[in-house]
Amino acid sequence: MGVRYQAYLDRASTFRRVVANRRLKQQTTVVALDDVSFDVNQGETLGLVGDNGAGKSTLLRVIARTLRPDFGRVIVNGETSTLLQLGAGFNHELSGHRNIFLSALAHGLGRAEVSALYDDIVSYAELGTAIDRPLKSYSSGMVSRLAFSISIHLLPDILLLDEVLAVGDAGFRKKSQAAMVDLLGRGGTVIVASHQLVGMAEICDRVLWLEQGNIREIGPADQVLEAYSRAEPSRPG
Repeated sequence: MGVRYQAYLDRASTFRRVVANRRLKQQTTVVALDDVSFDVNQGETLGLVGDNGAGKSTLLRVIARTLRPDFGRVIVNGETSTLLQLGAGFNHELSGHRNIFLSALAHGLGRAEVSALYDDIVSYAELGTAIDRPLKSYSSGMVSRLAFSISIHLLPDILLLDEVLAVGDAGFRKKSQAAMVDLLGRGGTVIVASHQLVGMAEICDRVLWLEQGNIREIGPADQVLEAYSRAEPSRPG
């Protein structure tokens, strides 16, 4: 499977053209993913590592079916719950209460189903009375707890996470990892991208290492993470 982007570079050739607002546009093709192929098993946690721009977030978006590949195909068996960017899709002018309903309804739940889950979502997020305040008054940690709580309570077959291991305090990270273990115990699958290698080693069965849109290595978590760390001594572990 592969993904290409068309990028345009604006280059002003002379000061006179800048003044005249005339630009020379150069088009270039950016290869985000190139000939990527792998399987993920039911009940497995697959980690995605790679430097910024390696294609991790693009790969998660393709699996989530919010981005269509330019060639190849992705077969997804089961319902996905996606946390590709904490707070993405939230309306920060509305309260946490309203955002719970909007997010869950957008995932296809009925209002009665959302109402039945509401108290558990609020309790898990530990927001208390702040749930009735606008999201714009929340800290990033509060938004992250609410977003993760909604995602995990949708009881997905497949949970897609992007950099979630790097947010929130230690208590939240431990809680989120416990929720992922519970999901796996129910036969679910987790695919998580992160730069937090220690957290990846704790929760992942296998790790896929992306480099410039290509798979450099895929295999047991400890083996791939060690190779990834060795490849760049200055990279944080």
